[in-house]
Amino acid sequence: MSEAEDLVRLASADNFRDVAGPGHRAGDGTPLRTGVFYRSNELRLTDEDAASIAALGVSAIHDLRTGAEIEHRPGVDVPGATRHHVDVLGIPLEEITGLPDAEAGVALMERVYRGFVEEPATRAALGTLLTSLAEEGVHLFHCTAGKDRTGWTAALLLHVAGVADTVVLADYLLTNTRAAASRAATLRLIAETSGPEGAAIFEPVLLADADYLHTAYAAVEARYGTRERYLLDGLGLEPQVLDTLRTRLRG
Repeated sequence: MSEAEDLVRLASADNFRDVAGPGHRAGDGTPLRTGVFYRSNELRLTDEDAASIAALGVSAIHDLRTGAEIEHRPGVDVPGATRHHVDVLGIPLEEITGLPDAEAGVALMERVYRGFVEEPATRAALGTLLTSLAEEGVHLFHCTAGKDRTGWTAALLLHVAGVADTVVLADYLLTNTRAAASRAATLRLIAETSGPEGAAIFEPVLLADADYLHTAYAAVEARYGTRERYLLDGLGLEPQVLDTLRTRLRG
């Protein structure tokens, strides 16, 4: 772990990190620029952690959760940062409690990831988000776990920067390490009320899984052919937005 990454470890947001990682590089060897885009799980922050984010110069926070999620668990304000709400399709919470087995949990997650590609409202929201991220300033985007909506957004940014798929996947899966303690705590609570079987059913919903990311990629290929066409045609991004994002990431 680099010194820069270590400086932004937060006690109250365990999946907070720089999109540029501890030293991600584009396929041609160009290093990504740190301190431009940050990603996180929900910002239920201590005062100390809020101050740490403010010290990074974060000027815009993009909350990808639904209105109901925000109302239920509002985030903490960060000094100097303007909040923006972009509702991106997430896990349908009303379906989780009725999952009959772990296989149903996996199927639910794969449906969520296909939704990033197939749901018009979600594509529009992602297009709005990426257009906003191209604007000047230091941006932070987050959802609840910082895993799916945030993970897909980060994967798209890394793709735009020209990062190899193997690195993108490793970065996506890092959530499982960073959020291991909070995931274990959640599973313990479920096990106390629903038994070990209930926890096992719920576990696929809490994990970042390579198959989920590949499900989204397959949907992109089936519908748009390439990720570039998905970004341009599916999300409605202007070519200059992609150029700006690429410059900001590779500067």
